[in-house]
Amino acid sequence: MTNNNGKMNREEAGRKGGETTAKNHDKEFYQEIGQKGGEATSENHDKEFYQEIGEKGGEARANQRDGDGSSDGSSNGKMSREEAGLNGGEKSRR
Repeated sequence: MTNNNGKMNREEAGRKGGETTAKNHDKEFYQEIGQKGGEATSENHDKEFYQEIGEKGGEARANQRDGDGSSDGSSNGKMSREEAGLNGGEKSRR
């Protein structure tokens, strides 16, 4: 997709950049940048931030379960995203 003057739009430039990055880097690269991002987020946000995003994720997941035809709303013994967010918030501040 190009605009009228022959230049790429942002979406196309981002897609091409992402494809090039994926070709030039391996799994470890993404793990490392993910780790760095997680550490930076942890340094810049408090427990309440993690609780809030955990609650939002839990609500979204509950809404998905409600709409998937599952009548009992069970999570098959798995921790909900809300619980994970709350637990993560607790652990990130220790």
